[in-house]
Amino acid sequence: MKLYYNEVPSGHYTATFYIESSTTLADACEGIAIGQTIGNPTVRIPKWETEDLVAKYSAKIIGTKEDLKTKTAGTVVIAFPSENINWDKDGFSHLLCVLLGGQCDIDTITKCHVLDIDDCGLIPKLAPKFGLSGIREFTGQYNKPLLGCILKPKIGLNPTDYASIVKEMVGGGADIIKEDEILGSPLFCSLEDRLEIVRSVIGDKKIIYLTAINGDADTVLEKAHTVSAAGINGVHVNVWSGLGTYRAVRKQNLPVAIHYQKSGDKAFTHEGNAFRFSWYALCKLAAWSGVDTIHAGMWGSYLSDDPVELKILMDMLTSHNVVPALSCGMNATLIPKVTEKFGVDYLANVGSACHSHPDGVYEGVKKLRDAIDATSNNT
Repeated sequence: MKLYYNEVPSGHYTATFYIESSTTLADACEGIAIGQTIGNPTVRIPKWETEDLVAKYSAKIIGTKEDLKTKTAGTVVIAFPSENINWDKDGFSHLLCVLLGGQCDIDTITKCHVLDIDDCGLIPKLAPKFGLSGIREFTGQYNKPLLGCILKPKIGLNPTDYASIVKEMVGGGADIIKEDEILGSPLFCSLEDRLEIVRSVIGDKKIIYLTAINGDADTVLEKAHTVSAAGINGVHVNVWSGLGTYRAVRKQNLPVAIHYQKSGDKAFTHEGNAFRFSWYALCKLAAWSGVDTIHAGMWGSYLSDDPVELKILMDMLTSHNVVPALSCGMNATLIPKVTEKFGVDYLANVGSACHSHPDGVYEGVKKLRDAIDATSNNT
């Protein structure tokens, strides 16, 4: 059974893993290469696992067995046959199952981190409906960060109060307005009620409105169509609605921007997890899924990511025309500092700083607008 290759065979995409094993790295890699493609990681079935079947459908370890047998931990590349996935019908949810699945149950694999994915030109990608360039053109905002405002309280507003806050955000100069992921479709302020309010308040103003549509698979798509039919141009989907959901919504070809909200991602991306996807890898999949904006992280506030890693992530996203949103403590004082460190191609997504101004939401948003506009004079 040939599993080791010096280079990536044609027709294969790759995943880069960091692995720790209680035996050898070779054992761990073989367990993944076999167990995540053709069969049981430790028991062979000679009658059916023919040389031809293995050559076509098993994953391949890029490297030599002799080298990997001398190690118990390290970074490895494993190549998977693209033919194993029907990209239209199986999609990215199935890809994630392939990349991090059965190896979680192999007792000799003590850590397995999916660090990166290379499609090798084989995985079909979807483009954002707006993206960074389209949102800049739509809003008329160039050479400066985009201003996003988040509705607070997250939940509990009645339609009258909801409408009042949206009006003040629009008047204060928001480019993008986002509902929070906690807001579903409660009876006291349903999705349909909110869409009617937004349509009447925003009218023909050049604002992207990201409506929260989180839910189970069937209801997310139903809500996406409801939003589009109401003439609203954006949706907000949280990771708990499913990592394949973003691609599913984009495949509907609706004229809406998709915002990818990360809150909750550390349950499966945190570096302390024995088994995890890197946030970078998930952001790459999000970009391939056709999202327009993504909560990439934050720097300088109560969430403060490593600035070097965050900049690498932001550059990857913008190379795919995706807007990196920075949020979790963003405010008018931070905006020039963040812009100096990371450049202008990001969405300053602001919640509490919009609402905590002593003179109200309008003045809070206007203060942020002034801080954003001042950055274009300093770049």
